[in-house]
Amino acid sequence: MDDIDRQILTILTKDARISLKALSAQAGLSSPSTSERLRRLEESGVIESYTLRVNLQTLGYGFQSLIRLKPLPGMLKKVELILQEIPEVIECDKVTGEDCFIARLVSHSMEQLDQVLDKLAEHAQCNTSIVKTTPVKRRLPPLS
Repeated sequence: MDDIDRQILTILTKDARISLKALSAQAGLSSPSTSERLRRLEESGVIESYTLRVNLQTLGYGFQSLIRLKPLPGMLKKVELILQEIPEVIECDKVTGEDCFIARLVSHSMEQLDQVLDKLAEHAQCNTSIVKTTPVKRRLPPLS
């Protein structure tokens, strides 16, 4: 990956829907060259997909929570399956340390949050934190 590839990734991170013509112009390349670079970045797995970021509050999800889960003995796989099946869990990491999972969950209300947590409580110890703001949104790390 060279500086031009890094520049293309940075541009796409800001707007994944940018046209090939506009992307080429910003990168200082011809459209065929840009298209070839995109193809190589996709084939090598650097670009996994083009995605959409949605404002969850405008969809009625007023609460985001981070939940640290410590499965009860013998419940690790069960908790993982439950997390995968709960649509309000929008992201989850399996981690090292005292907890086994950290999940990001969205809900319309505290009551809905309680209902989701009830599904997990019989299988894991849950520690829930309500997200107040997100001062750093998901972003690319340094590409150099």
